[in-house]
Amino acid sequence: MKARRRKLVEKVVKGPARWHRHPETRRQEILEAALVNFAEKGFSATRMNDMARRAGISSGTLYLYFINKEAIFKSLVEESLGTQVSQLTQVMREWEGPSDELLRLVVRTINGFLRSSDRAVLFKLIIAETGNFPELARFYRHHVTDHMLTVFEGIISRGIARGEFRRIDLTDGARMIFSSIMFTAIWRTSLGTLDSESYDYGRFIETKLDLILRGLAP
Repeated sequence: MKARRRKLVEKVVKGPARWHRHPETRRQEILEAALVNFAEKGFSATRMNDMARRAGISSGTLYLYFINKEAIFKSLVEESLGTQVSQLTQVMREWEGPSDELLRLVVRTINGFLRSSDRAVLFKLIIAETGNFPELARFYRHHVTDHMLTVFEGIISRGIARGEFRRIDLTDGARMIFSSIMFTAIWRTSLGTLDSESYDYGRFIETKLDLILRGLAP
């Protein structure tokens, strides 16, 4: 009886075996394994077998969920960065306060995500692999970059219309703001790994916001 009870407790503590996992749970495990492989080896060098091994499943099981590693990459983009962008777009549409506060909110939110989420490495991968995988680069630009630029252009345009910002070129202004945010993703996942001390990305973005908003002031 005691041995039987002990086995039951161990089963509860360990959770369901991998082959009994819910399909969505297993899918997320595959995505997490893929992200680690992409970060360690890059997109080109990562193989489907590598991801299956790290996820603790067979290659055959992996192909039941994703047809290739391009599909895995797209799912990572859509379910993390794409979701963030969609939520911020909705916030912008419903915002009723000053435009400078809206800009601060959006920039801080994105920066917070990029400085804490392991998904920040996806942007570095796109930069590194654009020449080899242009279709993936177009996918990333359509689902993330272009939408974010549209959000920033909308905020600047709103501020100009309300007399809160001076007139500037919307495209240039949006790209300037976007590039400031991308610094966090690029530096944190590349040269930032060599920093002897942790860099304060929050302080950086606050300084950048102050400079941007001073430049936008009427």
